[in-house]
Amino acid sequence: MTEQRSERLPRAQRREQILAAATTAFARAGFAATSLDDVAREAGISRMIVYRHFDSKRDLYEQALVRIGDLIQAATASEQISMATLEAFIATAASEPDGFRLLYRHAAREPEFSGTVELVRRGMADATYEQIAGRIADPAWAKWAADSIPVVLVETIMAWLDAGQPDPETVADRVQSIIRGVITAAGRVPDSQPSTASAHE
Repeated sequence: MTEQRSERLPRAQRREQILAAATTAFARAGFAATSLDDVAREAGISRMIVYRHFDSKRDLYEQALVRIGDLIQAATASEQISMATLEAFIATAASEPDGFRLLYRHAAREPEFSGTVELVRRGMADATYEQIAGRIADPAWAKWAADSIPVVLVETIMAWLDAGQPDPETVADRVQSIIRGVITAAGRVPDSQPSTASAHE
């Protein structure tokens, strides 16, 4: 695509093109190692066109995070754990693997942007706690499960993406089984401690 032809895109479409290209470039090399020239090259446009839409590399990175966050929120519509939201979450990750990796892998490790990811994770954990607290007698273990489930969810889907997205029709069931395992483990009543007498028998 030549720059002359690329200029014909409507502004909103051009912005989306740049964000998609930035997502791919940043997910490939990270924030520090990716330049605006890299983004422009990925989009097939000039650096000048990138600057017409974004003030800086930081602005572009932040907007790329907002983009994937909005896509996930629109797809799931709710932070409640259900098969429907799980399937929607996985479908978004499958269709936007670079965005998913950018948000949950790269941005989480970038000091400048890790706070954004932590807010997302905290929101997921709080919503999970509200949903499962009544099923787990010990509040401490309920909190453990609520904090663990978002991590398990993201990491299992990330591993699935890295594995090449095998068996997409069954992945939601597999991930749900893992989540149920966390909830079951948190709600498990420990065995009674053996008495001193029986311990020495």
